[in-house]
Amino acid sequence: MKLTEKEMLLAMLKMQQKLNDETNGKNWESGYNKYGKIISWRRCIYMECAELIDSFSWKHWKNINAKPNWQNIHIEVIDIWHFIMSLALEQYHNQKLGGIKEIAEYIIDNKSFKMFCKEPGDIKNAEEMEIINQIERIIHITSGTYSDTFEKIISEYFTVAHNCGLNLNSLYKVYIGKNVLNSFRQDNGYKEGSYKKMWGKVEDNVILNKIMQNNVLITPQELYNSLQEEYQKIS
Repeated sequence: MKLTEKEMLLAMLKMQQKLNDETNGKNWESGYNKYGKIISWRRCIYMECAELIDSFSWKHWKNINAKPNWQNIHIEVIDIWHFIMSLALEQYHNQKLGGIKEIAEYIIDNKSFKMFCKEPGDIKNAEEMEIINQIERIIHITSGTYSDTFEKIISEYFTVAHNCGLNLNSLYKVYIGKNVLNSFRQDNGYKEGSYKKMWGKVEDNVILNKIMQNNVLITPQELYNSLQEEYQKIS
């Protein structure tokens, strides 16, 4: 059964709320996690944006002819989406603007989102430096002080995500996978520092992608179980 745009947004927002509750503790919207650590979603966003830029061949002194790592680019774009949703959940809670339903409706009305719901951008003809400039605009917005930050962030974000070869359907699929991986990491000592991110010679992200490519209709629970089986092989 095909989900509507609103249903996909609601599902992702619900999963993000659940992940934040489990990871940071209840009332994380106050700006602190259960250990008293300050939470800054804006910082999370611009730091992930920097990692996204590093997936492009922007360096003029090293590997100047290297091709963009599109698989990793998609993962970084999804990571940013985690933090954008978290920022929205925090703002709507603290400003008493409503809950996930109101957030979803606000996003649906965004012009960039409407474009994002269509076909993804053509990465074969992608203008790398233009995409980098777009990413840097998100960094500028999130590292500054603007009253309309969220509107500007999502407008720039959906433009970047589209130009990186994603659309709502692919965003939803990859987000579900990364959300499960994040939950798996937390359950296996990520916060405490005991989690092993390298599974043999590759990162857990690579294993996640292989599992999802081989099982298109895999459920979140089945994906979690598959990750557990692979992780036990290196433990």
